[in-house]
Amino acid sequence: MGRGDLSDAEWERLRPFLPVSNGRCGRWRDHRQVIDGILHRVRTGAQWRDLPERFGPWKTVYERHRLWSADGTWERLLQQVQATADAAGEINWDISVDSTIVRAHQHAAGAASKGGQIARTPGRNRVAEPPRPPGGGGAGGEGLGRSRGGFTSKLHLSADGRCRPLSLVITGGQRADCTLFQPVLEKIRIPRIGAGRPRNKPDSLAADKAYSNGPCREYLRRRRIRHTIPEKVDSQAARLRKGSRGGRPPGFDEDRYKKRNTVERAINQLKQHRAVATRYDKRGYVYLGTATAAALTIWLRS
Repeated sequence: MGRGDLSDAEWERLRPFLPVSNGRCGRWRDHRQVIDGILHRVRTGAQWRDLPERFGPWKTVYERHRLWSADGTWERLLQQVQATADAAGEINWDISVDSTIVRAHQHAAGAASKGGQIARTPGRNRVAEPPRPPGGGGAGGEGLGRSRGGFTSKLHLSADGRCRPLSLVITGGQRADCTLFQPVLEKIRIPRIGAGRPRNKPDSLAADKAYSNGPCREYLRRRRIRHTIPEKVDSQAARLRKGSRGGRPPGFDEDRYKKRNTVERAINQLKQHRAVATRYDKRGYVYLGTATAAALTIWLRS
């Protein structure tokens, strides 16, 4: 077993949930060997062609990763591992939400398009954004954009109280955090072991001032989610100017807010994987698969 490969215990946790070949398209190469190759690339950020020979043909490893990113296999594997942890009572449902900027390498640019439109691929609509006019906004459909950091993507995520990612969403680097608040929370769906609906409601939520606006708070009240979000200075001043018509200040639990560092630590763990810290993937859905594979290793090794 090489450095970064799945251990026997991790493999046994993952093996029951892996897809099985239908037999019509030939046998798949050994799942464990290919997954180890994918995780090696996610961890090191190496080019696919430079994968060590012990992982088999590099194109097989890349195509498996691209296929599983497109059809949602990585997300399903992550959800199944999360479901097992939830059944054992190992998930802390006091969650936090935040985002992080990811610099895009020059190799991430130039994704092929058809007729001026972004090419369609199975599973692409999971991460696609509305079409954007050329110039200034970057390739919005691929989760690439321009921000202060240059050519960037933004990774929006929620994390449980044990610093493990629960949901991930990719956008261009210029997108505001609050605009993806609802998609991040609605993507939390932890299946039940046995009968029952997936769990999608946390016990409480903490977020920074980037999410301190009316729509975010109204959404949380509608779902009856206890939350701790600090009030912006300008919002506070506007409320005070209105006097009694401004309403009461939003509740703020200082002790709960101190635990928001869990999402920052989850981001730090994700960016220990170099293919997540710097984006090399041209397609948005492939980069989302890369980030999801990194999150899966965090859950397996926590």
